[in-house]
Amino acid sequence: MHGTRNTNNRAVVEWVEEMARLCKPDRIYWCDGSQEEKRELLERGVADGVFIKLNQEKLPGCYLHRSNPNDVARVEHCTYICTDTEAEAGPTNNWAPPREMKQRLYGLAAGSMKGRTMYVIPYLMGPPGSRLARVGIELTDSIYVVLNMGIMTRMGGIAYEQLGDRDDFNRGLHCMLDVDPDKRFICHFPRENLIISVGSAYGGNVLLGKKCFALRIGSYLGKQEGWLAEHMLILGIESPEGEKTYIAAALPSACGKTNLAMLVPPSRFKGWKIWTVGDDIAWMWPETDGWLHAINPETGYFGVVPGTNQQSNPNAMRMISHDTIYTNVAITPDLDVWWEGKDKQPPPELIDWQGRPWTPESKEKAAHPNSRFTAPMRNNPVLAPEVEDPHGVPISAIIFGARRAATMPLVFQAFDWIHGVYVGATLGSEMTAAAVGGAGQVRRDPMAMLPFCGYNMGDYFRHWLLIRKRLKYPPAIFHVNWFRKDQHGHFLWPGFGENIRVLKWIVDRCRGRAGAIESPLGWLPEAKDLDLVGLKGFTEERLDHLLSINPEEWRRELLLQEELFIKLYSHLPKELIFQRELLLARL
Repeated sequence: MHGTRNTNNRAVVEWVEEMARLCKPDRIYWCDGSQEEKRELLERGVADGVFIKLNQEKLPGCYLHRSNPNDVARVEHCTYICTDTEAEAGPTNNWAPPREMKQRLYGLAAGSMKGRTMYVIPYLMGPPGSRLARVGIELTDSIYVVLNMGIMTRMGGIAYEQLGDRDDFNRGLHCMLDVDPDKRFICHFPRENLIISVGSAYGGNVLLGKKCFALRIGSYLGKQEGWLAEHMLILGIESPEGEKTYIAAALPSACGKTNLAMLVPPSRFKGWKIWTVGDDIAWMWPETDGWLHAINPETGYFGVVPGTNQQSNPNAMRMISHDTIYTNVAITPDLDVWWEGKDKQPPPELIDWQGRPWTPESKEKAAHPNSRFTAPMRNNPVLAPEVEDPHGVPISAIIFGARRAATMPLVFQAFDWIHGVYVGATLGSEMTAAAVGGAGQVRRDPMAMLPFCGYNMGDYFRHWLLIRKRLKYPPAIFHVNWFRKDQHGHFLWPGFGENIRVLKWIVDRCRGRAGAIESPLGWLPEAKDLDLVGLKGFTEERLDHLLSINPEEWRRELLLQEELFIKLYSHLPKELIFQRELLLARL
């Protein structure tokens, strides 16, 4: 394999040489992001046992990767923010002093690539020429990382072009080591724009452009430079008349984020279209036109597979049918893929995600619950044409969503921006589906950013409040909950494609043409404000239950919210404390 040096940027070359002296690889391979390179690397990966080539008739261009069973998810307890003071990282992050942590990591990385190849991955986050486009260089000894980064980012010469002769690129070092959990660290040094990840080979910990750069480092850069890096999908909703409205939405995991980004409207909404700008990350800034503009910095989707099927997300099924890397799914004897929730009946025999024989009688799941697909965004049949626009799209609404069996109504609108920030700051979602009659454990996940904010969460809320001052047309802020249940534990709302009925009300509110009534929580729709035509068996009593507010449940909710506020108290903006008092008074 070739891979000769393809840049003269002095800062890049010097840093690569310095890291090579530390890690001592046998070879340095400079990636160019070409199709030829991808083909060569896939062949090498198959030969080395990193990938299994899947059935090319059923799944053209698709490959399977199995990770070490001890390395199958993001590891929050091994993830650190390394700032000069602990207060800067804040109480919701793990903190380590930068100098000591770097020494420790360099000790682990020393000589770790002997007998291996160091791959140099230049990548661009965001459309070329965008004011928020940022360059990263990731060094890794994993072919899996190279090929996934090739899908998830704009990789190759395009990054060097954007960088020019500057030295302000994100430096990322990834060493697999021996994938030992005791030597697993994912560390961020925001002041140096540096990420070091060791001891893991799982995507969320090692695709450094993703959560590490796009959110943890990105949110820190955003605070310094006056923009927002958010864990949000971006979608466009287009009416039959061609009117387009853009919405950003923050939903914690297991709340249907990818499904919402690729929603398929039901027959009642013939002529309506949903366009995906992004399914996971939004970089947003106040533009000179007075609007909050957003770009998706990524070029691919790294999605959870289980539960994805023709009913829940037909667009995703089309998207992952070719040129996709699967991680930790099961395979059939003829090398097709399978996972729980793909279809009703599992095949009579499978090879599970760990390479062991599996039958429907087996006790364990065939695919890992956090098994993944990595698919290029161009595979998405509803990819928004604006995805390459360096100016991004103007955001009319921001949605915060959660999985709650009770307490939270189907949808409400915040009274104003400060109230909306409070709604986002107190976001809580059930970690597991609630048992019948009793709610599941609620985990606070402010703005769905708890594991991803690269600095003190209290300062992060203040940054949101300050952004408002630079917006002439701030987005309206909403909260949704598709998961409310009745007393028998059945979901009250059909969800999936029917969620467009709620999105339509949100769009109409933004455009000043839909009614609402005032409630203690915010503005609520009435039955006449929501298009419920064609919803089988859906009664007005059911809607009343979906939109009801129980003061007793809300007193409990406010006590739960207080725990987070006490934790962040020294940095918590007073506005949010006042919002909580106002809500108590209204209740």
